[in-house]
Amino acid sequence: MIDQETIQRIMDAARIEEVIGDFVSLKKRGANHIGCCPFHNEKTPSFYVSPSKGIFKCFGCGEAGDVVGFLKKHEHFTYPEALQYLARKYNIEIHEEEQTQEQKERQSERDALFHVSEFAQKYFADLLYNDEMGRAVGLSYFHSRGLSDEVIKAFGLGYCLDEWSAFTEHARKNGYSDAVLEKTGLTIFKEDTKKSYDRFRGRVMFPIYSISGRVLGFSGRVLSSEKQAAKYVNSPDSDIYNKSRILYGLFQARSAIAKANKCYLVEGNIDVISMYQSGVENTVASCGTSLTTEQIRLIKRYTPNVTVLYDGDAAGIKAALRAVNLLFAEGMHVRVVLFPDGEDPDSYAQKYGSTKLQEYLATHEDNFIMYKTRVQLDAVKGDPIRRAELLKETAQTIALVADMMERQEYIRQCAYLLSVNEDALTSEVAKAINANRLKAYEQQTSPQQPSQPAPQQSAQPAVPEAPATPVPQESTLRPGKVDVREKHLVSLLLNYGNVRIPESAITGEKSEEEREFSIAQIIIGDLWNDELTFSDPRCQAIYEYFDREIAAGREVDPTIFIAFPDEAVRDFAIGLMVETWKISDSWWDKKKISVPTIEDNLRQDVRETILSFKEKCVDDRIEENARRFREVSDDAELQRLLKEKYQLVVLRRQLGAALHRVIN
Repeated sequence: MIDQETIQRIMDAARIEEVIGDFVSLKKRGANHIGCCPFHNEKTPSFYVSPSKGIFKCFGCGEAGDVVGFLKKHEHFTYPEALQYLARKYNIEIHEEEQTQEQKERQSERDALFHVSEFAQKYFADLLYNDEMGRAVGLSYFHSRGLSDEVIKAFGLGYCLDEWSAFTEHARKNGYSDAVLEKTGLTIFKEDTKKSYDRFRGRVMFPIYSISGRVLGFSGRVLSSEKQAAKYVNSPDSDIYNKSRILYGLFQARSAIAKANKCYLVEGNIDVISMYQSGVENTVASCGTSLTTEQIRLIKRYTPNVTVLYDGDAAGIKAALRAVNLLFAEGMHVRVVLFPDGEDPDSYAQKYGSTKLQEYLATHEDNFIMYKTRVQLDAVKGDPIRRAELLKETAQTIALVADMMERQEYIRQCAYLLSVNEDALTSEVAKAINANRLKAYEQQTSPQQPSQPAPQQSAQPAVPEAPATPVPQESTLRPGKVDVREKHLVSLLLNYGNVRIPESAITGEKSEEEREFSIAQIIIGDLWNDELTFSDPRCQAIYEYFDREIAAGREVDPTIFIAFPDEAVRDFAIGLMVETWKISDSWWDKKKISVPTIEDNLRQDVRETILSFKEKCVDDRIEENARRFREVSDDAELQRLLKEKYQLVVLRRQLGAALHRVIN
């Protein structure tokens, strides 16, 4: 057990933005940090980290907690393991009491899987350097691939003896049960004969790590020339290892990816290690699977920019083309580098060296959609039917691009390549977008048949779900007269929520990278930062709907409120969306006076409305403070209320000054 004093030292030293920043790409926003939530899929960041409060919160999925809670949730640590991780990170020495046998037996099965995996990695790594066969076979192989000892140790590479059960017997002697060995896949047990043997015997070992550096599983490459032996064998899925949700090399690459704001995606483990040794450390590979949505989302935590590296042969080109739809469906910016026929990143690095490799990568990057279009255009040649099919396929790919301006640029360039009218390709893209939305809507609204088996996962990427049309129902809300400031803030959400404006238009401060956000993102993020809510339940319901949709990466179509299930919310929203006044044309026609519209002053309006709403919330708290002051008699509580009132009055004056009002 860790004593309380040490726990306090660990918690005092831990900086939540640094710890979470090891797993999530965070950007500073005011007093907080913001990024995409690692606990659910989203395209618009809704995951906030507050250094001053030492907490995180996702207002999309609701996950929240402190630094230890994050590690327990994200890395599946126990409480002591989370503390140990923080102690190692901040170089704090801890002393634990010796565990009793009873305590050891209470360790969870999940912990046991982690422990035996880490034990196996150390065993295989030790054999590589300290066993005669390990050096002669395993280490010689790695050296023949041009890997240095430093890089071999950085990736924890090893060797499993070419004996039936050498590892299994060694693990048993060290107290690991057959059940644990079987569940990790390190040992295979034959049911008929009850015999066991090592899954990875006679193979060089590539341990697969979690983002925090825990060993989850292994990939073993055979060195013998037996035709029946699979070239690579991977650990089977277990409670701690799922190959479709893991990227090889991400533990070693994560910092370099965030720093370079780019990730190189390759096919094999050796490619990753060769790239790393050549100075291109921001490289990962899928773990023995075709690229999956979960793997793409892992990359997206650190960067939206991916460059796919594949062999220059036909199989490599085909593999590259398969990945494009998944990547674009997740909002990634994708480029491709193809190596000369017969070469891959590893062979190219060995043949020409690290400098030439980096030069090749820099000069041979190509836009993925443009590359795909050129490759397929060469294949169709002059066949009009195949050209028409290519036009539709290109439109379907472009339709997956989330950013409208990026999508328009692809349309322009691809139309030129395909020698078609830009409007024709635009029309095809629009059809593809509508088809995707309709398909998503039908999947959302169609009744599920529980008696039938779940359908197989489609090779096509998932399209963001469209919200189902709700069934109107009688309202249970009984709102009174709504405050004009709340009403106007919700009106901005409904009428201008999807309009994008520069962040500096609200904050007044320009950053190095001038970013744009939708007005809905700005309003919701600002209110969440200060933990503000609406007093009117209809306003709160509309705000919460925007909150959920934006957290899921979707723009809100305000017409959804026309059929909103709650009657009071529906009528209130429709009233705000209906234009009740219009500037007369005669102001210009007769008097030549130009009157600015709401749209003309939108940036200022958003800023002032948010400040006015905060002013209203402070006024409410001042009233609540006065009410409680009249009711309490305890001296200590009275003093606290007086202090709180002073702070609220100061804040009220600051807001008034920001709104250019004079407040006594």
